[in-house]
Amino acid sequence: MNISREEIIHIAKLANLKLTEEEIEKTLYNMKDILNFANTVNNVNTDGVDESIGATENYNVFRKDEIKEFGDRDILLSNAPEQEDGMFKIPKVI
Repeated sequence: MNISREEIIHIAKLANLKLTEEEIEKTLYNMKDILNFANTVNNVNTDGVDESIGATENYNVFRKDEIKEFGDRDILLSNAPEQEDGMFKIPKVI
């Protein structure tokens, strides 16, 4: 796919960019490179390739949510700046 210098200037104007001549040429080169790559990707033969949403078949890789008892509550609460009735005491959020 090809893009013209005028199209770069038009896009820059729409984006409210003030490009120098050097920036216009550099942007033109980069846009051509991007569009050529996109064209290459579009022309890849995908016959016989299954659609996939990821690289693996794993859908839910999270561990199961299980309750585990902590051995010593006093050790855990010793890290709390404040505690009340065997629980962490925090400032009111709402």
